[in-house]
Amino acid sequence: MTAKANLLTAAPDVMKFWHAASRAAAASLEPSLIRLVEIRASQINGCANCLNMHTAEARSQGETEQRIYLLSAWREAPLYSERERAALGWTDALTRLSEGHAHEVAYEALKAHFTEDEQVKLTLMINIINGWNRLSVGFNVWLDPAVARAANKAAA
Repeated sequence: MTAKANLLTAAPDVMKFWHAASRAAAASLEPSLIRLVEIRASQINGCANCLNMHTAEARSQGETEQRIYLLSAWREAPLYSERERAALGWTDALTRLSEGHAHEVAYEALKAHFTEDEQVKLTLMINIINGWNRLSVGFNVWLDPAVARAANKAAA
């Protein structure tokens, strides 16, 4: 697969802001929760690039193989905290927004486990990973996780 455009060099001014927003959102909540959200949205969106990148990152931060493998069945797996379940439910609802407006039930769980500040930060993170998924799938992007880390450091 060949990328249709180099996202790291195309529209550099806008991509610099996109990278900054992405880093800020990713740093706004606990890293393990962010990784789960990134992986879950990427599963729903079928983004191999982001799945590859974020599962590698999750492993390097101590996430277990079992929790990564069972993430697609998080509702049935007893491995996730109530806070994580609320975040995953919100991720599913917002990522699948076009399939119907089932987000009200997810929001009730969200507000039981997240402050308003955290709700906004999580929602921004979900929007950002969905944006990255669309960029990666749309432009046939495949980056080695080490290359992506180096690019993120350079963009910082």
